[in-house]
Amino acid sequence: MSTKEKYYNLKQLEKRVGPLTFAEFIRSWRLSEEMSQRDFADLIGISPANLCDIERGRKGVSPQKAAAIAKAIGYPRATLVEIAINDLLKEASLKLKVTVKEIQKKAS
Repeated sequence: MSTKEKYYNLKQLEKRVGPLTFAEFIRSWRLSEEMSQRDFADLIGISPANLCDIERGRKGVSPQKAAAIAKAIGYPRATLVEIAINDLLKEASLKLKVTVKEIQKKAS
């Protein structure tokens, strides 16, 4: 049996739980890890008040911040960046959706 953690891409996640916002993803991840807001905020390098605003959907995150959060929690950054960008598009009332993929570096 493999001990390697399994991560789902956004399409797989949404198939399992429905459409996700960044706020829903972050809150669900934190709760699944049984972390307090303070501990999680420390882990991702923001204040607990800022985390509370993000989790309640009062504040969005930039693609750069989404990538930094993904790195801090060990989650694929393409997934969190995609969710963050799609939240921004929805907030702007643009009926658009993007898909984000990692660009593989070419071997030298």
